[in-house]
Amino acid sequence: MDASVWILNLVILAAVLFSDMGQRKVGPLRLLRPFITAAVVVPFFIKGAAVSGNGLALEVAGAAAGLALGILAAALIRVRYDAQADRAVSRAGLPYALVWIVVVAARLYFAYGANHVFGASLGRWMATTQISVGALTDSLIFLSIAMLLARTGVLAVKARAVKARAITDRGRQTGIPDGASHAVGVR
Repeated sequence: MDASVWILNLVILAAVLFSDMGQRKVGPLRLLRPFITAAVVVPFFIKGAAVSGNGLALEVAGAAAGLALGILAAALIRVRYDAQADRAVSRAGLPYALVWIVVVAARLYFAYGANHVFGASLGRWMATTQISVGALTDSLIFLSIAMLLARTGVLAVKARAVKARAITDRGRQTGIPDGASHAVGVR
């Protein structure tokens, strides 16, 4: 494993913890930033994704694991509607941070262990299963990016849900029936 796995994992961990810990507004920039990051990072670190065989299967498994872990992490983010600010806000605490820290630490240990602890047995496994170093590295990167994007997707869905609920509740309080337009026309 090369430095790309270390750099990517530490950058993602820092970015996620910085943007999610405590109470934060959920706005367009916060939701777009991970997608922009992925679009910038992937071309620098992916060395040519596998297009067939066991390498492709490992990369797909890495992405699937990332999606599952991202959904798990997002389940630990609480989202509510701030009526005064008229926007969704999220709150993430220690359990959320621990999920990210444990996952990143496990990926980093794997990268370290591949070079210093279990390299020989990993090499034999890779030769037997015909998986290249590039496919293994890419699968870890896909795991990282998929986790980040899944977290962002769930956060967007939660934010939209609390905002829709707030609008519905506001309509009920003002006597506007469900399904009626809340818009006021101006001529």
